[in-house]
Amino acid sequence: MNKHKYILQKTTIILAVLLLAACASKSKNARIVEDFNKDWNFKIGDYPTAIQSDFNVSDWRMLQLPHDWSIEGAFDKDSKTKQAQGFLPAGMGWYRKTFTIPQDWENKTVSVEFDGVFKNSEVFINGHSLGIRPNGYISFSYELSKYLKFGGQNVMAIKVDNSAQPNSRWYTGSGIYRNVRLVASDKLHVAEWGTFVTTPEISKEKASVHLEVDVKNASETEKEFRMVSSILNKNNVEVAQTESVQKISANSSSKNIQNFTLKNPIFWDTENPYLYKIVTKIYEKSTLVDSYETPLGVRYFNFDAEKGFSLNGKPMKILGVCLHHDNGALGAVENIHALKRKLTILKEMGTNAIRMSHNPHSLEMMQLCDEMGFIVQDEAFDVWKKKKVTNDYHKDWDAWHKKDLEDFIKRDRNHPSVMMWSIGNEIREQFDSTGIAITRELAQIVKSLDTTRPVTSALTENIIEKNFIYQSGALDLLGFNYKHEDYKDFPTRFKGQKIIASESVSALETRGHYDFPSDGVKAWPTKHGAPFDGNADWTVSAFDQVKSYWGATHEENWKTIKKQDFMAGTFIWTGFDYIGEPDPYPYPARSSYFGIVDLAGFPKDVYYMYQSEWTTKPVLHIFPHWNWQKDQEVDVWAYYNNADEVELFLNGKSLGKKSKQNDDLHISWRVKFEPGTLKAISRKDGKVVLEKEIHTAGTASKIDLKIDKPTLKNDTYDLVYVTVSVVDKEGNLLPNANDLINFEVSGGGKLVGVDNGYQANLDSFKANSCKLFNGKCIAIIQSNGKKENIQLKASTGNGILVSSFEIKVK
Repeated sequence: MNKHKYILQKTTIILAVLLLAACASKSKNARIVEDFNKDWNFKIGDYPTAIQSDFNVSDWRMLQLPHDWSIEGAFDKDSKTKQAQGFLPAGMGWYRKTFTIPQDWENKTVSVEFDGVFKNSEVFINGHSLGIRPNGYISFSYELSKYLKFGGQNVMAIKVDNSAQPNSRWYTGSGIYRNVRLVASDKLHVAEWGTFVTTPEISKEKASVHLEVDVKNASETEKEFRMVSSILNKNNVEVAQTESVQKISANSSSKNIQNFTLKNPIFWDTENPYLYKIVTKIYEKSTLVDSYETPLGVRYFNFDAEKGFSLNGKPMKILGVCLHHDNGALGAVENIHALKRKLTILKEMGTNAIRMSHNPHSLEMMQLCDEMGFIVQDEAFDVWKKKKVTNDYHKDWDAWHKKDLEDFIKRDRNHPSVMMWSIGNEIREQFDSTGIAITRELAQIVKSLDTTRPVTSALTENIIEKNFIYQSGALDLLGFNYKHEDYKDFPTRFKGQKIIASESVSALETRGHYDFPSDGVKAWPTKHGAPFDGNADWTVSAFDQVKSYWGATHEENWKTIKKQDFMAGTFIWTGFDYIGEPDPYPYPARSSYFGIVDLAGFPKDVYYMYQSEWTTKPVLHIFPHWNWQKDQEVDVWAYYNNADEVELFLNGKSLGKKSKQNDDLHISWRVKFEPGTLKAISRKDGKVVLEKEIHTAGTASKIDLKIDKPTLKNDTYDLVYVTVSVVDKEGNLLPNANDLINFEVSGGGKLVGVDNGYQANLDSFKANSCKLFNGKCIAIIQSNGKKENIQLKASTGNGILVSSFEIKVK
């Protein structure tokens, strides 16, 4: 070949590549997704004229979403939300935002996306109502394009009406409590939740990947487009690609199918949650007009009527907890850093599954379960047509259940963590024949959108003749709540059925409080409405000895589950305490006692029972603390694993060796208290596995401050949790300390929440101070956007103890 001709051809190829790159570069922001959380005005009350452009907001608050106004209020015994929602206020509020849309967006489709607004929201843009959405847990969006002033000022106003009370059996929060985004895309684009990925065939050598893409053409002309989809591994390296060319009519949508072969796939599982992603690009001629990402996890799972559950061919138990959506002192405000802390604590315990009780949870929660390796039971409803409380979802059922369920499935069906769709929790229709038709309808809706996961429902009635949801025959997986003593009969009673304990335990504890003796089990109360001999300070012993009348202790339930091979697993009620439903106590109790971890995020002692059973890491946990009255008889418990025996010492003197017998989950000693050091040593085959000591604490010497991470991002969202305690001169925590701690925060952060985990604490979560409870409390600090290190000062109410700490901001 002529040398000059070769150079010319090579140059032409390079120029062509550069030209294509330039086109792509111009279009790389074809889909623009903007954070729409900042600079909102807010006021409690009803302000229908706030939709007008000249409305005066000078006396409204300026804030950043997500926002929950209920958590900012005072606890009120006479609140219309009642005990179930923690005696916090609800009501009505308005949000309003003024913003400018660029002129060059005029030919785009512009939408606003809400991850969740509680509840009965109505959204207005420049005076026009875009719609109403009653369900406070559903994600939704509206197209804004035809009402916008491009290049000019626009006003969005949102009415949120949570005034009809009571409407829930747990704390809901009020307001725009999840994230909001502004999305601008080309007229030719992938629709919202417009992809669906499945893996029909999986082996170690290859996985077939099936992708459905809903493309929307919002223009007035027919379009021809090229769709290129690439599978990227976690290092963003392309490992498979396919493309197709299609035509689409004006103002229409089309479903497009693409298939891949992924060679040597890395499986997603609970220990190595490996994630791929599919990037779908839409080209009109050579111009990139849209780019859309879909998560992909390669895994297969099976529920079996005899063998329980397996993931990627490996038999395993689903070791799950139920979670409500609140984030403790933050209320319903969704924050990915709060969620990650919560899930990290549960992962360390050995949890491998989360039941999203009893409603759709946030997008961030789903993403974290994908990334951290949690199996998810995704739950849609707590009620159908029959109510549980006066103003709950039954009022919206007829008009909205189909749309809500469809949107729920479409949003979450690409998450590899999701392995069960729950269509209801303890639904009243299980007790009458209307449950048959409704169950079949809901199951059909789910299967019209996804046939890759089983449909389940959390049932309370295990007598077949009384359970019409079961009689529908529409459930692929039976979920049963409580009544663990009946499990052994299920293989006979429900022959051939796949079964999971969808909700179990409901034991009661207060962190750091201990009643003696500890060797008897109590039900508080023994039946609904019955009197019981509770504690005057609204506490419950942290020994696993008190349960609800419908439930079990943690040990009773786990011993049963362990023995049943057919049982796929269990979801403990609950992983964390939550605001509301403070059974068994009335006001002033305002948050639950059910959690394995308290509302502030401090594990209760039973956490370590699960850790000793659900993990292989060495565990030795002894309790209670060692500050008691001279010669008081104290029960000492130990949870342990990976050892044959534990020997207990008091001030160097052996109190004997003990081992778990039969199906025991703990061992215990009864010890006469004397101050000093309690020490436990676990051994296996005579060799020391672990040693643990508890010391009698002396007088208060300083405030100890510990942060959960070393730095904070200055992005206005990042959080740091500060654990606050009072210790003696040796560093021993004072287990009975109840000092009031005052906080001062300056620099790049602000105090957004305080809590001590005490279920009857009526002090505000938003105060600048917090009493220690059984020696501990937390302060939650959030970035305020300043590029300055944060200075935290903590002092006792009497000013005797003062500690300071600097938190680095990056």
